[in-house]
Amino acid sequence: MASKVSCLYVLTVVCWASALWYLSITRPSSSYTVHRHFNSISVARKNVSFGNIRTRPINPHSFDFLINEPNKCEKSVPFLVILISTTHKEFDARQAIRETWGDENNFKGIKIATLFLLGKNADPVLNQMVEQESQIFHDIIVEDFIDSYHNLTLKTLMGMRWVATFCSKAKYVMKTDSDIFVNMDNLIYKLLKPNTKPRRRYFTGYVINGGPIRDVRSKWYMPRDLYPDSNYPPFCSGTGYIFSADVAEMIYKTSLHTRLLHLEDVYVGLCLRKLGIHPFQNSGFNHWKMAYSLCRYRRVITVHQITPEEMHRIWNDMSSKKHLRC
Repeated sequence: MASKVSCLYVLTVVCWASALWYLSITRPSSSYTVHRHFNSISVARKNVSFGNIRTRPINPHSFDFLINEPNKCEKSVPFLVILISTTHKEFDARQAIRETWGDENNFKGIKIATLFLLGKNADPVLNQMVEQESQIFHDIIVEDFIDSYHNLTLKTLMGMRWVATFCSKAKYVMKTDSDIFVNMDNLIYKLLKPNTKPRRRYFTGYVINGGPIRDVRSKWYMPRDLYPDSNYPPFCSGTGYIFSADVAEMIYKTSLHTRLLHLEDVYVGLCLRKLGIHPFQNSGFNHWKMAYSLCRYRRVITVHQITPEEMHRIWNDMSSKKHLRC
């Protein structure tokens, strides 16, 4: 019995040895080919990956419009589109703007389109209220990012995207905030001048030359790892700036390949630097509060930190006293 087991063991060893010998002499190149094949796949995948890094947007801005007004520019091309950054609870401010300087019918023969920019709120009741407001006034656009201070850049880019997509033939665009009073006469007749040839690659406002604030307690704190440079490019205060409509698409497309910063006005300045567009200083844009005086307000374009009540009072006073000289 033992001899039979020994014979079977020897036979098994011989069979395995023969099989391994056969494979070694008949398939060496096949093994090498498979190895090279896997290497080529690996290299191909790396090339695709590297290609995507070069072409895929850093910030695809893939937010859907929750509320939109895509037909606002269909009937006639606006001379000026006004984009107003606001929040859900600021209904009084929006209404004050609609009834004063933001009224689209203030200037006969000059088409103006006024739009309020919003993200979505964590409170569904506020979202529903804004939807109802939109159905009444048709001047609100909303994308599905969270509405917050740190997302102000997304809000401005939404406005740029909207102009580039739905109103690209407009002449000029203004971006401002809901607590800003705008002297529309100065803006339209003294700055933009409807009877002159529209400018291209144009950007103006209150130009700031500054650098990042590293104090974590500051509202404008900028971490060093997010922005390591010691100076910002020249940028216009986000409280109010004007640009030719062609710049909207330029900034939006540039933003797709520019790392996001939460400081909206600084970020727009970064995009302008990439585009080689230099913002022009205009002293008429004020980014601070200024006590009301008829003559003083006649000299400016924007004033900051104006309440809805002040908005009505200033507008009514200036409108009723146009005949008075300063």
